[in-house]
Amino acid sequence: MNFNLTLLGESIAMIFFVWFCMKYIWPFITGAIEARQIEIADGLAAAEKGQSSLAEAETEVAKIIAQARDQARSIIDQANARANEMVDSARAEGEVEKRRQLEGAQAEIEVEVNRAREELKGQVAAIAMAGAERILAREISPDMHRDLLDQLAGEL
Repeated sequence: MNFNLTLLGESIAMIFFVWFCMKYIWPFITGAIEARQIEIADGLAAAEKGQSSLAEAETEVAKIIAQARDQARSIIDQANARANEMVDSARAEGEVEKRRQLEGAQAEIEVEVNRAREELKGQVAAIAMAGAERILAREISPDMHRDLLDQLAGEL
């Protein structure tokens, strides 16, 4: 066997194999590689879009949370204001009720004082009459007694 002829045959076979691969096999491989590159590029673009969407969602969530906090703060402030109004209203109603009860008590005291005075006048008149009867030891007409007692009660 001739070494040169074998080398030439192998070279021709190799050239034919490379040509055949480049003509029929290589387009399928490059197509698959290009499709995979496009798929990877689309995935990366989707990932970047997802990250930007995530960032937008996070800012939106932060805004919503801030609005919720503001709303909660507003509700708490309204509740505190309403509670203060209720306390002030109750305090004012208490003052009105206190005045009303105090006035009622003062009126009742005045009535009781007047009743006690009248009762005391009657008792003083009875005592004075008994004393006058004992001192005078004589009978005076009942009309005179009443006149004297009325005069005495008026002086008291």
